[in-house]
Amino acid sequence: MQAVILAAGEGRRIRPLTRGRPKALIPVANRPIIDYPIQALLECGIRDIVVVVGYRKEQVIRYLNTLDLPVDVVIQEKQLGTGHALKCAENALEDEFLVVPGDNYIDGASLGKILDTPSSMLVKTHPYPSNFGVVVIRDGLVESIVEKPEHAPAFTISTGIFSLDRDIFSFLHENDLTDAISGMLRQGREIRAVMAEDWQDAIYPWDLLAMNERLIGNMKPKTSGILEKSVVLQGNVGIGKDTHIGPNSVIMGPVVIGEECEIGPYSCIGPYTSIGSRVKVDPFSCIEDSVIMDDVSIGAYSNVKKSVLGEGVVLGDHNSTIVASHLMEIEGNPIRGKFGAVIGNETSCGPFTAIEGAIIGNNATIGGGRTISSTMAYDDDITVI
Repeated sequence: MQAVILAAGEGRRIRPLTRGRPKALIPVANRPIIDYPIQALLECGIRDIVVVVGYRKEQVIRYLNTLDLPVDVVIQEKQLGTGHALKCAENALEDEFLVVPGDNYIDGASLGKILDTPSSMLVKTHPYPSNFGVVVIRDGLVESIVEKPEHAPAFTISTGIFSLDRDIFSFLHENDLTDAISGMLRQGREIRAVMAEDWQDAIYPWDLLAMNERLIGNMKPKTSGILEKSVVLQGNVGIGKDTHIGPNSVIMGPVVIGEECEIGPYSCIGPYTSIGSRVKVDPFSCIEDSVIMDDVSIGAYSNVKKSVLGEGVVLGDHNSTIVASHLMEIEGNPIRGKFGAVIGNETSCGPFTAIEGAIIGNNATIGGGRTISSTMAYDDDITVI
């Protein structure tokens, strides 16, 4: 059995975090998202893997080359949809194969279920089905798929994971894979619905927090680095090589910290926090329920909660993120999110800055003493003094 991983898209609704990298490479629990479906495939004994790349393709290829696994790479030159991406891989695929998104989490047990069920799709119940393709099921078979309806007819959604054969290519007349599946259904082909055990997607930037919370609990703790004697570790904590944890700091798991980090004295790292590599946290700062990417610097006496900080973000002393719920417009749609801050790559905030439920773009400069309480989604290179 083969598998094709679709990893060509940008993930526009995750901006500003995908301005510089595809969604499949965003780190969650300190691993790129694409790593999770690859792991699930390997757990099912599938090693014949084709990966379709497109947006920022050189980054994905570079990452795939670090794996101890030979994969075939197919390039989608223009990102025209999932159906078009699959069509690009047609010559690399044999009779039967799995189709798996490269920017979702899926567990091996769920893939094992669909592996044993030809002509099927993985589905999952979801409290907000209108963000996905909604699947209408009757007697275990898919009756129809309604893509992102305003009024969902059911709470069962498509995970984008399918067990298919080469017949699908005769139905790929449109750019979206869902259209091809709908075409098969109209011609009387049977597609069986298989309920996933564990699956998760991140539609908007703050959804990465829920995904991180889910996945960090699966982490196998491995603690290295240098820990001062007065450091307190509680629960499941992973600390990378050459990381130094200062005296009187408290780390309450589940937490994962990357390599070459400096966690200052009297710092508190709370549950469901992932911290990348080469991160500097100055003394008396607290971080909780957050995703902190590589090369971030957090000043002294700062409080970061329920936030996503992109690579190279610099927060001055006495910065705080305040969890709030704001209505914002993303891709032309009003969306309400509840989080502290989402900050794009290489953005800096001066001392005594408060960010309350806001999205700030890449390479922005926020002067000290400011309070940012409304979305600045997708605004790169701004300066607020």
